[in-house]
Amino acid sequence: MGDFNLALMIVTIVVCVLVLIVNLYLLVNYQHPDDANQAYIPKFIVVLGLSIASISILMLPADVANRQACRHAIYNGACNLTLPMKELWLALYILDAILVFFVIPFAMFYYEGDLDKTVWKRMKSSLLWVISTAVICVLLLGILYGFLGKVDFTVRHLSASTQAFPSSWDFTSGQQCVGTGARQCSAYSSNAASVTTWTTRTTFPEYIVALTTVAGSIFFTIFGGVGIACLPLGLITAFIRRPKSVITRSQYIKEATELAKRARELKKAGDGLHQEERSGNKGRRWRKNVKSVEKELLLLEDDVNALEEMYPQGEQAEATWALTILGYLAKLVLGVLGLIVSVAWVAHIIIYLLIDPPLSAFLNEVFIKLDDIWGLLGTVAFAVFCFYLLLSVITGAMMIGLKLVFITIHPMNVIQFCATAFGYYAQATAAQEIFGHTLQSLRGIEYLYKYNVFQIGFVVLAGLTFVYYAAFGWRSKKPSGRFQLST
Repeated sequence: MGDFNLALMIVTIVVCVLVLIVNLYLLVNYQHPDDANQAYIPKFIVVLGLSIASISILMLPADVANRQACRHAIYNGACNLTLPMKELWLALYILDAILVFFVIPFAMFYYEGDLDKTVWKRMKSSLLWVISTAVICVLLLGILYGFLGKVDFTVRHLSASTQAFPSSWDFTSGQQCVGTGARQCSAYSSNAASVTTWTTRTTFPEYIVALTTVAGSIFFTIFGGVGIACLPLGLITAFIRRPKSVITRSQYIKEATELAKRARELKKAGDGLHQEERSGNKGRRWRKNVKSVEKELLLLEDDVNALEEMYPQGEQAEATWALTILGYLAKLVLGVLGLIVSVAWVAHIIIYLLIDPPLSAFLNEVFIKLDDIWGLLGTVAFAVFCFYLLLSVITGAMMIGLKLVFITIHPMNVIQFCATAFGYYAQATAAQEIFGHTLQSLRGIEYLYKYNVFQIGFVVLAGLTFVYYAAFGWRSKKPSGRFQLST
């Protein structure tokens, strides 16, 4: 067994428990007061989905640490790895696909259905929609797998004759192998005709993971490229726009009255839309009005929070104001640190992925040196960079999500991107086998990865967002509609 297998198992169990506790806390803390002590099934789905997303990101550092368990062996098969990572990867992402395409749609159809219908009718309608989706997905995946479910690996045929062992071993850069002649190994002296393509059929679970990853990579490129710039700059901008002082009581009453008026208008609009829904009038105009009301509701909540910050109340109003100021200082510190991480991410993509051959292994070497200091230190830093990328994707979705009809954030896209960007550090892992060798050699989509289409799009969007935010994002926020604070 490896030198820290037991430690890895303990850390894995503790992290999974902590992820579950944190997601339960987020659900309880951020749920709407009207949803307390009810709707337990969708709450369970939310906690399960958040936990799978978080664990998916942390799986790649665990995969790297699992490989390190055999770092002293001649090859990985010479010792027993702690965790069956390939099986865990496939099980986790098949569960993720079931949640995304079946469980969550069923919950959405059921709980957003007409409340006047009976429970059985709502379940029947939801099951019909989900079954129809399942049939279409299975047929589509089956046809694609039958025709294109193969991987094409480029291989080089090598052959060499046997040689007697020499009396001394004196190898240099000009003599890598035993024997006479070129004094080079067969890989150096083989001709171009020895290169051929080896075709094999991938497994169906791996094909599902690969197709889902490719489909979501488009959204990942957009949201990740925008978010990796907006995340740190947004925190810094929030500090710049922070409230400088508390407002007077008269100002507070004036603003609170305006907010109450807006809230009554939104309630009236919501009641009207609900009546239209009951009458069956759910056309394009109705859906457009629903989105408008939802957007105005979010703006109203932001204004309420801003007003509460500018006029803290209660017996400990001064302490509340001090905590508000400390919170904005924390955003400044996190923003500066995040800006360093964002620049490091973009620089690493350019240096290691877009330039051929790479100028440097860059962050891969940093993680390896940290591992030399302490076995899990590099793994922790690696996890921070991967999790930061997920936060960037979420930030990008929040920045431009209101303008898109359909939004999907799949953690497997982040994992695939990290496995590619840190391929040197994550070599010989199960993740690299699935998201690297298999995915990038899959017939029909290999050119997307051969020419770094997603990486180039990510860097371009990140650069444009940096420029736009630096030019316009720091300015004071102007009212974008009639539902804004008047000050």
